Amino acid sequence: MGIGISVQNLSKSFGATNVWQDVTMDIPAGEVSGLIGPSGTGKSVFLKSLIGLLKPERGSIIIDGTDLTECSTKEMYEIRQMFGVMFQDGALFGSMSIYENTAFPLREHTKMSESKIHDIVMEKLEMVGLIGDEHKLPGEISGGMKKRAGLARSLVMDPQIILCDEPDSGLDPVRTSYLSQLLIDINAQIDCTILIVTHNINIARTVPDNIGMLFRKRLVMFGPREILLTSEEPVVGQFLNGRRIGPIGMSEEKDEATMAEEQAMVDAGQHAGGVEDIEGVPPQINATPGMPERKAVERRRARVREMMHYLPPKAQQAIYDELEANHAKAS
Repeated sequence: MGIGISVQNLSKSFGATNVWQDVTMDIPAGEVSGLIGPSGTGKSVFLKSLIGLLKPERGSIIIDGTDLTECSTKEMYEIRQMFGVMFQDGALFGSMSIYENTAFPLREHTKMSESKIHDIVMEKLEMVGLIGDEHKLPGEISGGMKKRAGLARSLVMDPQIILCDEPDSGLDPVRTSYLSQLLIDINAQIDCTILIVTHNINIARTVPDNIGMLFRKRLVMFGPREILLTSEEPVVGQFLNGRRIGPIGMSEEKDEATMAEEQAMVDAGQHAGGVEDIEGVPPQINATPGMPERKAVERRRARVREMMHYLPPKAQQAIYDELEANHAKAS
């Protein structure tokens, strides 16, 4: 099973610019979690902090009992072996074939024989649907295939945690849908912890077991998907529905006067911009038939049942509805 990540009171700045402060969340082991928020809120910076590429000024990141903010270079190296990272642009070496790109971490960090490396690489390429394309160069394949090649490379070291930095960037809606399904299927097959940073509303609504949101230099919330998807926080509703009117502006957050003017427009019946609001909690994507049963589902249900009484009423109702629907299917 994947490993959980406990983040406590984490703060990060670049010079005088504070990116985010006092971020606290527990990312559950073996589940798929998502982190959303407007551009420039430090989501990618957060991922880089989790693998020790950036050092926060305050707070702790506990992984497998070790605090990354205080560990030695040797400990950091060992912890990084637990991670697989799917970079935003794939980060493939242009002069290497898909096979060579995928094999690179094994050759760099292990002393495996070439025959063993071949078996692992082909297994991972099969998982992401790239068998037959292994000898192509990155310049000879589509953007979606590059994403899948990057995912295959992130899997070769058998990570317990996979970080995905905007996996949908540059992809059309159909390829994004395929990639969403692939991430759920990967979780079903290897029971790893996955954290997805995304701007994509459809991914946020249908893929993660848990969702968090960064805004105004803070974590607005993090928890079971039903909490955020039924939230009445204005910034959450604006982001999930792609509305122009709300706390999020074009380049920065809006001041109180601007928000008051916009609310007056809404009250007067003028359209808020964006799509029509989506009501309710959509079904989460299931693993593809024939895949192993996703162990995260039952673990999450047990965890959510324990915290049910502390959740907002709308989130509770959404969870009850889901449990009821699953019970009806089973019977």
